[in-house]
Amino acid sequence: MSPSTDVLPSNHVCLTASVAEMQSLRYTPAGLPALDLRLEHASAQHEAGGERQVAVSLKAIAFGTLAERLARQALASLWTFRGFLAQARNGKGVVFHIQEFQPH
Repeated sequence: MSPSTDVLPSNHVCLTASVAEMQSLRYTPAGLPALDLRLEHASAQHEAGGERQVAVSLKAIAFGTLAERLARQALASLWTFRGFLAQARNGKGVVFHIQEFQPH
């Protein structure tokens, strides 16, 4: 199915999650700060007229000053993250690219 010319494809994610794992702040070859994380989310969602318990563990990454700010946060802290999904560099799985975060 191809997208309509008047509707642009969308890739926006908003997720409340806790920081389960955080690697050390690193720098890209271009000198940009980068932070690799694993986020965990659990909630009850309404689906098909019922309630479903869901849990997900998701690889995430942040760049720039956002990565530096996020690196100073405590593990297990709860945040609302906004960003987009992309394929992992190794082609296996999905990575959540964080563009914004705020306390939940």
